[in-house]
Amino acid sequence: MPPEPVIVFDDEYFMRRALVQAGNAYDAGEVPVGAVAVRGNTVIASAHNQVETLRDPTAHAEILVITQAAAAVNDWRLDDVDIYVTKEPCAMCAGAMVNARIKRLIFGMRDPRAGCAGSALDITSFPGMLHSVQVSQGVLEEECKQIIQNFFREIRGMSD
Repeated sequence: MPPEPVIVFDDEYFMRRALVQAGNAYDAGEVPVGAVAVRGNTVIASAHNQVETLRDPTAHAEILVITQAAAAVNDWRLDDVDIYVTKEPCAMCAGAMVNARIKRLIFGMRDPRAGCAGSALDITSFPGMLHSVQVSQGVLEEECKQIIQNFFREIRGMSD
């Protein structure tokens, strides 16, 4: 009898879960950004962009996953929760992570134009804020870039 496969709960594992959510957004015609919230080695929330679906400019994957995570732990303080997201958060989402006291943000692709976890701005570690979020970047970066690029090529009617 072959041995059971060992599942390694690392950053790549959880980013792959966020990529599944990004795929759900893609299929729904939303900008394909996905996020999962992890406490310990357990996914406690998962979401994807739903701005168009909900007609809500705040319905970014990160905001939705923070709301779900707070409900899951029954507290707005998420200081033992990590957020995995396929694209670097915008100002709104980075600010929400600071306010929720997220322990760690792990993202796939940088957003040099509007990313606020170190690219265009750094809200997650801004001096004087009441909380600083630990940031890791570049996890499955190519896969995260590919889904965004494919989406916008398709929207613009372009092929490879």
